[in-house]
Amino acid sequence: MNMVGTRIKGKKVIIGLSGGVDSAVAALLLKKQGAIVEAIHMTNWEDDKGYCNAAEDLQDARKICKTLNLPLHHVNFTRQYNDLVFKNFLQEYKNGRTPNPDVLCNREIKFGVLRKYVHRLGAKIIATGHYAKKYMTNKKFELYKAADKNKDQTYFLYSISSESLAETIFPLGDLLKKEVREIAYENNLTVHNKKDSTGICFIGERPFQEFLSDYFNPNPGPIITVTDKKIGAHNGLMFYTLGQRQGIGIGGRSDSNEKPWYVVKKDLQKNALIVAQGDHETMYSNYIELGNPFWIGDPPKGINSMNGIKCCAKIRYRQKDQKCNLIEIEKDRFIAQFEHLQRSVTPGQSAVFYKGERCLGGAIIDSANRKNINISDVA
Repeated sequence: MNMVGTRIKGKKVIIGLSGGVDSAVAALLLKKQGAIVEAIHMTNWEDDKGYCNAAEDLQDARKICKTLNLPLHHVNFTRQYNDLVFKNFLQEYKNGRTPNPDVLCNREIKFGVLRKYVHRLGAKIIATGHYAKKYMTNKKFELYKAADKNKDQTYFLYSISSESLAETIFPLGDLLKKEVREIAYENNLTVHNKKDSTGICFIGERPFQEFLSDYFNPNPGPIITVTDKKIGAHNGLMFYTLGQRQGIGIGGRSDSNEKPWYVVKKDLQKNALIVAQGDHETMYSNYIELGNPFWIGDPPKGINSMNGIKCCAKIRYRQKDQKCNLIEIEKDRFIAQFEHLQRSVTPGQSAVFYKGERCLGGAIIDSANRKNINISDVA
């Protein structure tokens, strides 16, 4: 099941300890199950502007280990993070896309670089505070949704290798977040009421455009409506994302109604930001093209047939499952045809696919269109 039980008793398990309540309770549960637990805390980003909570998180990790009487290893992976995650992040924005660095961080850092480091420490099992489950079928491990569907993190885990999954345990898979905080409180863990981290770790609480301005020079261009009318100017397409409403800088206009404006497209050739008012049809699509796939184990059977496979997908974290047909059109290239229209499908983001509770894997969104469907049919 989740390998939390007799199979870890007496075995060395290293828990990735972030300094938050989830990994703290995961460490506690492992220790109660009789594992020989050691903790490891990663520093992946060095921030001299005070927006990142890395120093505070390290101190919390030390307090947790003191309470639980666990040894703590502290490793600095800032160089690896920059090379394997952050450079991709910047390149994707330069290309007009919106990446998800948390997915790449899981694959390359937490279940890549860190996994190798854990092996050097003499352990074959790594544990995390992720909300997910795994089960074995036909001698292969598969990834499943957590009991707490509001906290399930399989969306961010779809691209980890099968080898990594085999060596990983998720002690929180059967727990609700409320229960995790209660366990932390009952066991005197000072982080029992610590606020969950949100957003991209290296950006912190600063405005997103302010952060990107440290790495990109302004590249002004026109803001154009879907009817090809210029109504303003932008500072650079990389500073905006599809579906964005706040911070476009248009404001009220005497020649239009009071409905809010949304970003609906980026025209890289014209360096133009395309906007529309209200719930405009250009915000919706049901035909998504994808590439760069990662599957948990083998690719789903039947995916390269004419009709593909019926499954569900999420095009963003915490979205409800959306029914679709997934079809491989050529090697490592796919289309997902959705039963209902999807709002603000964003190139660079991940589409993650499910059969019931099982996470099949996912791919990166390249483009989205609307085909043979009425705009009234919105999920």
